Amino acid sequence: MLDFSKERIVLTGGAGFLGRWVQKELLGRGAKRENLLVPLIDDYDLTKEADVERMYRCLNPTVVIHLAAEVGGIGANRQNPGRFFFANMAMGLHLIEHARLNNLKKFVQVGTICAYPKFTPVPFREENLWNGYPEETNAPYGIAKKALLVMLQAYRAQYGLQGIYLLPVNLYGPGDNFDLHTSHVIPALIRKFCRAAEDDLPEVTVWGTGAASREFLYVEDAARGVVAAAQAYEGEEPVNLGAGFEITIADLAEKIKEQTGFRGKIIWDPTKPDGQPRRCLDTSRAKDYFGFVAQVGFDRGLKDTIQWWKSREKPAGGLT
Repeated sequence: MLDFSKERIVLTGGAGFLGRWVQKELLGRGAKRENLLVPLIDDYDLTKEADVERMYRCLNPTVVIHLAAEVGGIGANRQNPGRFFFANMAMGLHLIEHARLNNLKKFVQVGTICAYPKFTPVPFREENLWNGYPEETNAPYGIAKKALLVMLQAYRAQYGLQGIYLLPVNLYGPGDNFDLHTSHVIPALIRKFCRAAEDDLPEVTVWGTGAASREFLYVEDAARGVVAAAQAYEGEEPVNLGAGFEITIADLAEKIKEQTGFRGKIIWDPTKPDGQPRRCLDTSRAKDYFGFVAQVGFDRGLKDTIQWWKSREKPAGGLT
């Protein structure tokens, strides 16, 4: 088990949504602030090998937790399939190779639920990860991330690199990305419904049919899971991180409509894709391997997220 107080920890993506919570959790588990290192894109472009090599040389980590990703919702994935494949593949490829060259003590790769096959039986079990092709709209992103699992397992077998791989389900919570062009479903719906309630609009249009289901993990819980795995898990098998429930997008929209105070009508746009039909994880490995169980209930987490968004100072011109 790692003693974080003795490690120099590089946290890629550490200034992002999940990264800020992981920083807090690491500090709470003994990491020293001066040894918790967050490489920013202005200093290190992790898609470029020369920058990754320089990052390892300058920051001299003993542990890397790789959260950084280029990612978005269905729309962003449809618009950027090549970029999402390249950026996520390149970052992981260079970081893992130079972890080997620098004799890193541990490498933690945070993957994606998008790596699972489109029609994975529910609940998703890790042994089904290879039983089919991912949902088409996010396959380039999901496959790039899944390739890094193979790389870590190969590097463990040939070079002895201690690398672990985690599969978090869809995250949400305070500090999420609320940009309507790149956000995931919860922040997008919160922003739409808050604006509609404020402007007293008669209706809100939502992508898809509402029939697809999703599981959501509160970001603070996700951070606990990542840090618990970094500290205690040493195996080569991928491990799901989730809350163990699913909700249809239609029911999710109704919950957010109610909590934001929107009184109008929801219009579904079936010309837009639903994405993967269902998502719900089997979370037994995480509990068995490193004791992780989600703690924050969905209603409470959703309320906190909506309150955080409402408390933000409005940008010029209001919510757009």
